[in-house]
Amino acid sequence: MTEVIVWERALLHPDVRSSAEQLDRLLDPDFREIGASGRLWTRAETIEALAGGGEVRRGEPIGDSEMQGRRLASDLVLLTYVSHAAGRRAWRTSLWRRSGSQWRLLHHQGTLCP
Repeated sequence: MTEVIVWERALLHPDVRSSAEQLDRLLDPDFREIGASGRLWTRAETIEALAGGGEVRRGEPIGDSEMQGRRLASDLVLLTYVSHAAGRRAWRTSLWRRSGSQWRLLHHQGTLCP
């Protein structure tokens, strides 16, 4: 589970978020995200927005707290945490799936904290 947390935190860093190659390696082919805005994102839209410079903010890494993991099956790990960025906080859930020896992010959701 530690490896999955390392990969999740890597995705919070602008150097990884802005690299289409790294995103391609870390996002599962079936990846989907429900953003804190309520928008449903496909894998291709996410890579374009992040690596293409669309809706991503460059600069500081996104902070996190309360990171917890739960193994749901031998090849599935669910992470929950709070993200901190640009003055807003959001509860996050990430579902990671192992394919062979590699963990990839399958699903992600953000919900703004009041």
